Amino acid sequence: MKLELFISNKIRTGGISGKRLARPVIRVSIAGIILGMVVMIISIATGMGFQKEIREKIIGFGSHIQVVSYDFNLSFETNPIKQDSALEQQLKEVPGVLHLQRFATKPGILKTKDQMQGMILRGVGPEFDWSFFRTILKEGKVLTLKGDKTSPGILISDEVARMLHLKVGDKAPMYFFENQIRARNFKVEGIFDSNLPDLDKTFIICDIRQVQRLNNWKYNQISGYELLTGNFENIMETGALVADVASAYISPNGDMLRTRSILQTQPQIFGWLDLLDMNITVIIGLIILVAGFNMITGLLILILERTNMIGILKAMGMADWPLRKVFLILASQIALKGLFWGNLIGLILCWAQKQFELFKLNPENYFLETVPIHLTWTSVLLLNAGAIIAIFLMMIGPSYLAARISPVKAIRFE
Repeated sequence: MKLELFISNKIRTGGISGKRLARPVIRVSIAGIILGMVVMIISIATGMGFQKEIREKIIGFGSHIQVVSYDFNLSFETNPIKQDSALEQQLKEVPGVLHLQRFATKPGILKTKDQMQGMILRGVGPEFDWSFFRTILKEGKVLTLKGDKTSPGILISDEVARMLHLKVGDKAPMYFFENQIRARNFKVEGIFDSNLPDLDKTFIICDIRQVQRLNNWKYNQISGYELLTGNFENIMETGALVADVASAYISPNGDMLRTRSILQTQPQIFGWLDLLDMNITVIIGLIILVAGFNMITGLLILILERTNMIGILKAMGMADWPLRKVFLILASQIALKGLFWGNLIGLILCWAQKQFELFKLNPENYFLETVPIHLTWTSVLLLNAGAIIAIFLMMIGPSYLAARISPVKAIRFE
C-alpha cells in the first residue's frame, strides 16, 4: 500500500495523532454530500418528468409535426388539401417518422339545455394512434372507426362534461355557423381528463368524416397530416426533412404544402418548459457549491487537527506533493462514499415515487396528479461526473495549506 493511501486511511479512521475529531468531521462531510446528491437526483428526475409528461399531453392533442395547406390561415376553419398516397409514402419514409395520420378540424358550439361551450371538432381516421387518449380516459371508451361507416361518437373532456352536465351515452348537440346554422347530434362515447384546461376545453375528438361533411369536403379532402416521431429531441431535424418533402410537393390543382412543429404551434408552453432547465441548473449549481464548501470546511478542520503530524512528516523528508496527495485522497474517499450512498438513496426514492405515486399534486396548479419521475442513465452519470470534478477542483486549494505549514511551527503547534 502506498504511503499516502496508508496515512489517509489512518486519518479517516481517527488513527495516528490528533484530537479524535476526524471521524465526526468526516461523517458530517459524507452526510452533506449524501443529502446534496439526493436533492440533485430528485430535482433532475422531477424536472425531466414534468417536462416529459406535459410534452406528451401537448403532443397527444397535436402530434409532433403537421403537414397542412400552404396558406396564411391560422384558424381552425382550414383550407383542405387532397390526400395523396404517394406523398403519404414519402412522409412515412422520412427518418424519424414513426406514424402518419389524417386530421380535420371544425369550430362550433356544443350546447345543452342551459349551458354552451365553444369547441373545436378534431376529426381523426381509423389509423389514429389512440395510445395517449387511452392513458387519460376516465369513462367510456375510445372511438371505434371503420372505413365504411361514419361514427356519431365523440370524446369530450371531464371538465366540459361537468360544465354541460353530460355523461357517457348522452346526446350532445353541436351547432355550426356559416351561411346558415347547421346542427349535428353526437353521442358521448368517452370522457378524458388531461389536466390541461386550455386543451380540455378546446377539443372534441370525432370521426374525420363528420368534419368532411360539415365542411362540404370530398372524402379525400383533409386539413392535413399529423406525424409522430420517435424522439422529441430530434424534432427540428426530422421537421426539416419533412419540410423538404412537403415543399417539393405540388398537387395537380397547384396546391402547395407547409409544415409546422408542435414547438411552433405551442411556443408559450414549450418556452415555459424550457425555463425548468434553467431552474434545475441553478439548483444543482447551488447544491454543488454548498457540498463543496462543506468539504472544504471539513478538510481544513482535518488539516488543522493534524498540524503536528504534518510537521513531523515534513521534518522526516516528505515532499509537498505527496503530503497534498494524502488529503486529496482523503477528500476523494469522502466524496465517493457520499456519492455512492447519495445515488443509492436518491434512486430508491425516485423508484418508489414512480411505482407507488407517494406524493400527489394539485392538478389545477401543476397540470399533473402526482409528482412525475423520469431519469436516464446518461443524466445520472453526467451529474456524478460533474459533482466529482467540481468537488475535486474545490479540494485543490485547501490541500495547498498542508504544504505551506512550517515543520518547526507545526511540531510546536498545540
